[in-house]
Amino acid sequence: METIYLEEVESTQLYLIDKIKKNELLPPVAVVAKRQTNGIGSRGNSWIGVDGNLFFSFALKEYQLPSDLPAQSLSIYFSYILKEILSQKGSKIWLKWPNDFYIGKRKIGGVITSKISDVFICGIGLNIASCPENFAKLDIDIEIKELVEIFLYKIEKKISWKQIFSKYKLEFQLSKNFTFHLDGKKVSLKDAILCDDGSIEINNKRIYSLR
Repeated sequence: METIYLEEVESTQLYLIDKIKKNELLPPVAVVAKRQTNGIGSRGNSWIGVDGNLFFSFALKEYQLPSDLPAQSLSIYFSYILKEILSQKGSKIWLKWPNDFYIGKRKIGGVITSKISDVFICGIGLNIASCPENFAKLDIDIEIKELVEIFLYKIEKKISWKQIFSKYKLEFQLSKNFTFHLDGKKVSLKDAILCDDGSIEINNKRIYSLR
């Protein structure tokens, strides 16, 4: 996969969306920035950071994804693959439903996925070198280029959703001690049931990842 490295960008996600719309870049393609001045975070918040943190987006067409991967579960799929790479290198990182990276009780990053026609664009932000107040950073040292290369290699292997989900559903129990935001309100995951497509069921209501 072609990988473009930039010194600074407002948002790797917005940059890639713009280039895809203008047909200036074609999937599969990835963009990595040293600095991000106005990245997209949870619930419309900014994900801004300095040198040493990961600001990364990539684009894939539908046919470049595993055939059994539900579109609504892309963020879980990509998040878990990155989480697994870091875990194998000694990190205690875990994935809170549906797409937030945590160390202990503090968030260190997250994933957001957009779609333009038949192209999925995924953005990943991860605190590796530093973090804002009330957040945490990765608990191991790793070179960003190495992490990106391993991750993209795994993506190109098209690991099945079934294989990823079988491991994620064991880790889902950790999410039950937390909440998530739904329609502007905090909702407890305590009684949530994880469904095979990555959605959750709470009080007989099916809820899908919002990003």
